[in-house]
Amino acid sequence: MTLTPRLTAALCVALSLCALLAVPGAFPGLSGDARLTLAVFALATCAWIGTPIDDTYIALGAGLALTVTGVISSDTLFGTLGDSTVWLLICAFVLAAAVARTGLAGRAAAFLVGGARTVRQLTHLTTAALVVTAFAVPATSGRAALALPVFLALAKALADRTRLVVMLALLFPTVILLSAVATLIGAGAHLITVSVLWEATGERVGFTEWLLLGLPLAVASSHLAAETVLLTTTRRADRTGPVRITAEEIQRHSDRPVTGPWTQREKRCALLLATVVALWCSEPLHRVSPAVVALIGAVVAASPALGTVRLKDALKTVPWSLLLFMAATMAMGVALAESGAADRLVGGLPADIGPLTFLALVVAVSTAAHLVLQSRSARSSVLVPLVVAAAVTAGVNPVAAALASTAAAGFCHTLPASAKPVALFAEIPGTPTYTPRDLLRLSAVLAPLTAALVLLFAVTVWPALGVPVTP
Repeated sequence: MTLTPRLTAALCVALSLCALLAVPGAFPGLSGDARLTLAVFALATCAWIGTPIDDTYIALGAGLALTVTGVISSDTLFGTLGDSTVWLLICAFVLAAAVARTGLAGRAAAFLVGGARTVRQLTHLTTAALVVTAFAVPATSGRAALALPVFLALAKALADRTRLVVMLALLFPTVILLSAVATLIGAGAHLITVSVLWEATGERVGFTEWLLLGLPLAVASSHLAAETVLLTTTRRADRTGPVRITAEEIQRHSDRPVTGPWTQREKRCALLLATVVALWCSEPLHRVSPAVVALIGAVVAASPALGTVRLKDALKTVPWSLLLFMAATMAMGVALAESGAADRLVGGLPADIGPLTFLALVVAVSTAAHLVLQSRSARSSVLVPLVVAAAVTAGVNPVAAALASTAAAGFCHTLPASAKPVALFAEIPGTPTYTPRDLLRLSAVLAPLTAALVLLFAVTVWPALGVPVTP
C-alpha cells in the first residue's frame, strides 16, 4: 500500500490523537473505556478516509478491538447481527430478487415513461418512476443496476439528441441517491441511524414513521434535482421538440416482456409486493414488526408453489459485506454511547448555540462529508453517534438531528467515485454520458439546494409531522 498524502495525513491525525489519549493527564475525567473507544474510533475513521482497505474489514477490526479490550462484550458484538433491522434488509433483498426475476420494473417503466410528450415530462416521469423503486429494491446500487436497461432503451430512442442522453445519464443516479431517504430500507445508512438512536436514546423509528418523514423529502428533493439536472445539462434548444418513447423501444433492451397480458408469476409478485408495502405502512394498526412482515414476504416469494425465485438464488443477491459492516458499526455506536466517549467528544460544543444554527451545521457537515468518506454507511457510522450526543448538549431533538444528518448525507454527486450509482452511469460503453466537469457543475448548484431543503424540512415540515426541533 503506497503512502499517499491523504493516507499520510490520516495516519498522522489518528496516531497523534491516540498518543494524546494515552497521556494520563490529558482529558481529565475520561474513563479508560472511553479513551480506548475514542482511539479505535479515530483509527477506523482515518482508515476509512485514507486507505483503500475494504470498509467492512476496517469495521470488523474496530469491533473486534473493542471486544478484546473489554469495552463491549462479545454478546454485544455478535448480537448486532440478530438486530431486526438486519433481518429487514435481508428479507427486502429476497423480495427485490423476486421482483427483478419477473420483470415488473420494465413494465412500470414502459407505463410511466411512455406517457411523456415533452422533455420536461420525460424528466419528471422518469424521476417519479425512480422514486417508486425505493419501495421495491433496497440499496442504491441495486436500484441503479435495475434502472440501467431502462436508461439504455431511452438512450437508444434519443440517440440523435446527445445532450438529452447525457442529461438522463446524470438524472438516473442523482434521483436514485436522493430518493433513497423515502424508505427505511432505501440505504444501509438508514438502518445504522435507527440503531444508533435506539441504543443512545431509546427512541425507535419504525418503517411507517420513516416513510411519513422521508417520502415527502424524497419526492421534493428528487424533482428539485431533476429540474436542476435538466437546466444545468441542456440548452433551451435541447428541451424543445416532441419526445416519443414507445414500449417497443424499451422492450428491445429487456429480456422480460414489458407489454401484453401479465403472466401469473407477475400477478403473484405484484400482489405480494403490494401486500408487504401495505403492511409496512400500516404497522401502527396491526403492530407486526416490519422485519416479521418482510420475512413472511420473503418466505412466500421463495416458496415452491407461490414464489418467483429460488431462495438459494435470492440469497446470493444479499450484500453480506454490508450486513457485517452494519453489525460492526452498530457495536461501535454502542461503545461510543455506553463508554461516555461520544458525550466527551462533543463536550466542547458551545452551550448557547441555537437549535437552528446547530441543525444548519449538522446539515452542512453531512452534505460535505462525502468528499472524505465515500461510503454512505461509513458516513452515518461516524457522524450519527456524534450528532445524537451533540444534540442533547445543544437542546435539540436527537431524532430530528439524526434524520437531518442522514438525509443530508444522501448527497454524494461531486465525483464519479463518490457513490456506486454515479460510477455505474459514468462509464457506459457506446453511450454518451457525463464527465467529471458535468458532476462538478451540478454539485455547485444542487449541494446548497438540497442542504437548504433538508434544513427546511427539519424546522418546518417534520415538526408538523410529530418530530419537533427541540425535545
